[in-house]
Amino acid sequence: MFLQQLVNGLTVGSTYSLIALGYTLIFGVLGIINMAHGQVFIFGSFVGLILMTSFDMPIAVAFIASIVVSGILGLILEFTAMRPLRKKNVPHLASLISTIGFATLLEEGMHKLFGADSRAFPDTVGSTSFQLGAVQIRAVDLIILGISIILMVVLHFWINKTKVGKAIRATAENTETASVLGINTNMVIVTTVVLASSLGGIAGMLIGMTYSALIPTMGMTLGFKGLAVLILGGVGSIPGAMICGLILGVIEVFTVAYGASSYRDAVAFGLIILILLIRPQGLFGRKA
Repeated sequence: MFLQQLVNGLTVGSTYSLIALGYTLIFGVLGIINMAHGQVFIFGSFVGLILMTSFDMPIAVAFIASIVVSGILGLILEFTAMRPLRKKNVPHLASLISTIGFATLLEEGMHKLFGADSRAFPDTVGSTSFQLGAVQIRAVDLIILGISIILMVVLHFWINKTKVGKAIRATAENTETASVLGINTNMVIVTTVVLASSLGGIAGMLIGMTYSALIPTMGMTLGFKGLAVLILGGVGSIPGAMICGLILGVIEVFTVAYGASSYRDAVAFGLIILILLIRPQGLFGRKA
């Protein structure tokens, strides 16, 4: 039972890690929390879901559509809700409120386009499972965990070893200095926002596979869980987002299995309060 729940928790947690990475990337470069992140990737995921259910498209095409649509929405967000305020040198709070407005528009748009009810996610893998001792692992869980881990490893390598990744890190360290050194900071910011949104598009599809359904309003709940991971791991810490997403998933699943399912969504908020009281900089963050 314990090992079974651990596997389930790691599967769910891996999707939380991808969501939190989106927040971490944007906060690292812009210093703001993108409150529209959840709605952006759920919108993209719904487009992928519609392609599968209404147009009989394969899941690979649906994933690509979700990535592209989420990336485009991230681009629109940058040019309409972030950049204009950044040029005017307004406080970060104004940008935060601007992303909340964008999130509200997206959620209302989803209600109009897709309705307010949940939509079943097609079972593309089947009921194949593997028995490892007392643990039964579904093929879909292996796929979700595998994709998430591969993406996290690739992102970590890309950020630390590639020219673009180093430009992102330099911009995150000091935008003005990076600009003086010849880095096109506007392009770096656009790349970061699109990358974060596209990662979310993948996470949204994986969440659909995990729960076998998508709901237009789940962007807010998932977004808050991503924020919980961000705070737990340390704001701006990529390794923290990766590891603490898994931690949150495991704690959440064990709470449901051994406690009360009604407290599932409360776990994330409880962790936020606890970590802010005990270690405000997060488990992997540095003191200011």
